[in-house]
Amino acid sequence: MAKRTTAHSTARRAWITGASTGIGAAFARRLARDGWHLTVVARDRERLESLAAELHHAHGIEVTVRAADLTDAAARARIERGLADDERLELLVNNAGYGTAGAFATLDPEREEAEIDLNVVALVRLTRAALPGLLRRRRGAVLNVSSLAAFQPGPHSATYAATKAFVNSFTEALHEELRGSGVLAMALCPGFTRTEFQARAEIDTSAIPAAAWMSAEAVVDAALRGLARGDAVCVPGAANWVVSNLVSALPRGLVRRAIGLGAKRMFDK
Repeated sequence: MAKRTTAHSTARRAWITGASTGIGAAFARRLARDGWHLTVVARDRERLESLAAELHHAHGIEVTVRAADLTDAAARARIERGLADDERLELLVNNAGYGTAGAFATLDPEREEAEIDLNVVALVRLTRAALPGLLRRRRGAVLNVSSLAAFQPGPHSATYAATKAFVNSFTEALHEELRGSGVLAMALCPGFTRTEFQARAEIDTSAIPAAAWMSAEAVVDAALRGLARGDAVCVPGAANWVVSNLVSALPRGLVRRAIGLGAKRMFDK
């Protein structure tokens, strides 16, 4: 663990998982700009250290680095303890996650299980670690990064879509449990976002039109507006919002078939 300190030790703190790149790094940069102290969590210590130095230099905020593989139970337990013990915690951004693509019967079962561990188990356990302190202090939020994929089954990305459907259902349930407590739970459901996610999942995105993409920074801006409104679910981008509502209104079988046909060309190996 590494820490870059500042004199403003009483300022609010956010913990961000998957903070080394993409949406997680965009959250870190935006919150640092807004004066939040940060604890950043990811597997890649070198990237985290570089981000911490950048943010401390630019904004004078305190950044604590915690390198951890959240699919490892012992490493995850250390992060849980840190969250539970942090009396300045006001925001947990559960951003760590990854996707796999291809016909499910051909995919590595160990990697599928690890995907569930990261996208679901780690998110649930870290949320559970953070909430008692937030509730005791009667302020703060848990922001769980989900996906537009949460709104429909995902042929050729079956495990990923299922984990994100869980995240939405879990977070919406918490949103109601927490009503009136001073603490908010919100699911963030971005569509195609320009990060390393697609390359890591080996997804061919060449057929996706430029208009379908958002920047990580735009996603974060939308998320923070959603938190300020008290939303249970935030879908950034007008086109993504339309898609999320359209698939909910159409017959399930039709949606499943249409997505399957399009996904087979894009994802299947």
